[in-house]
Amino acid sequence: MLNQLRPALTLVVVFTALLGLAFPLSITSVAQAVMPAKSNGSLIERDGKVVGSTLIGQAFTSDRYFWPRPSATGPDAYNAGASSGSNLGTTSVKLKDRVTADVGRLAGAGITQPVPGDAVTTSGSGLDPHVSPAFAEAQVARVAQARGLQPSAVAALVEQATEKPDFGVIGEARVNVLELNLALDAQDW
Repeated sequence: MLNQLRPALTLVVVFTALLGLAFPLSITSVAQAVMPAKSNGSLIERDGKVVGSTLIGQAFTSDRYFWPRPSATGPDAYNAGASSGSNLGTTSVKLKDRVTADVGRLAGAGITQPVPGDAVTTSGSGLDPHVSPAFAEAQVARVAQARGLQPSAVAALVEQATEKPDFGVIGEARVNVLELNLALDAQDW
């Protein structure tokens, strides 16, 4: 029995060292050397202070800012520690009530029918930092009025912030809400 146990334990130790320590450390080192910003979380800094990440949405509620899509991360929107989908199905009364309330809130803010789908639905992770160009464009009048700006100037910012599909065909056009709001704040109106 010892003849079988010794090689098995040796292999466990060797493969743990290789695959549990050496491989992850080497991949981390390569990532840090090749793409340090991405490997550190794609953080956005302003004036030496981290203000967010391009990968995780933030809950903007002021009329002066573009709003993100709803978050399904529990009582605190965009809580990365509680990433999850809502798991509510199409027949869920709770989902219907939430979407109806969101449509009403958006109508009160001047966003009328047809309401873009991402304006009232959560993403799979509940952390998506992007909205559709349609949802961003639907908010232009509200943001422009709150800031005392011409809607055309704000619409131009949305156009500049719109990311095209990857390689022209993968995914959909999208707008990163944090980056758009930072660009809005950075403008010297």
